[in-house]
Amino acid sequence: MDITNHATAGDRVKTRFLIISDTHGEELDPEVSTLEADVAIHCGDLTEESKVNEYKAATRLLSSLHAPLKLVIAGNHDFTLDTPAFKKKVAEATPPLDPALVRREYGDFEEMKQLFDEAKAAGIHFLDEGTHVFALRNGASLTVYASPYTPSLGGDWGFQYHPDQGHEFTVKKGVDVVITHGPPNGILDYTDSRKRAGCPRLFGAIARARPRLHCFGHIHEGWGAKQVAWRGQPRETPSHFTDIDHSQSVVIDSLANLQASRFDSPESVAEKSERRELLHREGCRLTSQCTGDANPLRDGRHTLFVNASIEGTEDYPMHVPWMVELELAKAG
Repeated sequence: MDITNHATAGDRVKTRFLIISDTHGEELDPEVSTLEADVAIHCGDLTEESKVNEYKAATRLLSSLHAPLKLVIAGNHDFTLDTPAFKKKVAEATPPLDPALVRREYGDFEEMKQLFDEAKAAGIHFLDEGTHVFALRNGASLTVYASPYTPSLGGDWGFQYHPDQGHEFTVKKGVDVVITHGPPNGILDYTDSRKRAGCPRLFGAIARARPRLHCFGHIHEGWGAKQVAWRGQPRETPSHFTDIDHSQSVVIDSLANLQASRFDSPESVAEKSERRELLHREGCRLTSQCTGDANPLRDGRHTLFVNASIEGTEDYPMHVPWMVELELAKAG
């Protein structure tokens, strides 16, 4: 089904998204709780060890955000939300685990999903994989595709698949926002070892659907945002080498602009440190791709990609969230 929206510029509503990911049970800077948005998004890894106390901390964090709608997906660290993976982990533990201890630390099977059901009163919606439609308080209509799945060669985590087997991401044309835990191949997915960790299947789904915004985390060192311009029609097997018009694409920001390297002069190191401090005082990195802005999004021509990982490295332990302004179609 094609759910393409043909709204004109006059039918658009400016909508502000606060985007975070990979909080791993930690708190955000106090400034973030003062920010106001129409929609807050958490792209997974709410926890570090998938423990009950971490989920409760995550729901408190989400409840503190000033947004009437808060959309949440799981990440690989949130394995108790993946019931088959949780059961397998418990069954294969050596020596066998004490059931009472498991319940105390991790909860019963499905218990953490019930925690999010109870949090709906605070505007928190835990999204299973698939397409979801919302009528926003600001009068806009929002269509979202969500998926927690990431590729992995091994490990006892949740929502993972072997890269050779792949995963089907059924992103339809006309979806406004895609929320995944991991990045697509070729975009904001470099690891510290300079290897691409994103999923080619996910890139293909995004290249065919061309949503306005795709946000994710998982690769902490990939924090940043990039507005991608697409070439013509997508290839049969889309790739970031062939389907992106790199001459018309724009890197909005990345860690390279904030994190000192061995190639930086003392002056450059000081400038990056000052910029990090400024962003933390402001509470977020703001970018707007609306009509009249420097880089407005055009339907079918552009997608804004955002890696919103909060957890950083030893030198830069916490990244700032992203605040993104987009124009959405009016509801109805």
